[in-house]
Amino acid sequence: MTQTQMKTALPLRDTPQLYGRITRLLHWSIAALMLWQFVGMGLKLALGRQPIVAFFVGSHQKVGTVLFVLIVLRVVWALTNRRNRPHHGDGVVGLAARLGHLALYGAMILVPLSALMRAYGGERGFAPFGFPIFAPQQPPIGWMVQFGELLHGELAWVTLALIAGHVLMVGVHEGMWRDGTLTRMAGRRRA
Repeated sequence: MTQTQMKTALPLRDTPQLYGRITRLLHWSIAALMLWQFVGMGLKLALGRQPIVAFFVGSHQKVGTVLFVLIVLRVVWALTNRRNRPHHGDGVVGLAARLGHLALYGAMILVPLSALMRAYGGERGFAPFGFPIFAPQQPPIGWMVQFGELLHGELAWVTLALIAGHVLMVGVHEGMWRDGTLTRMAGRRRA
């Protein structure tokens, strides 16, 4: 590796200037899987029972399970890198960024937790990828199923709204403020 390549190589861990390879991998993997989940649920609402809908919705539990694992890893990784990450800024804008990220992380954790609660209390059990995690409840634990049902879908749409706000703010950072926020997560190091 040449000296120039070593200077531009993306670090594994986060730095105050940019997010490292692991953060980026987790971020964009979660983004892609979230997109899959929301496209499937949007198609279900728009089209009802159609083959294309079954293609997406049939994988909802499996994709959700992978998402939950990635989100937990993302939270743990963010906590271990919290002192090395790019700063969100000071003042009201920095506070809004921190609160927005906290709300997004909270929603991303609560959505699958509510699905797990629903599954634990339900009569079908939970066996993603064929590995039993929760046995079916006979009789079902009604309050768990109802509470999980109530939270899962509603919080998922709240999460989508938070994601839309997140994307909108990236546009503001790049289009108006030109501060390199997108570059720190998606692009190369600034020269």
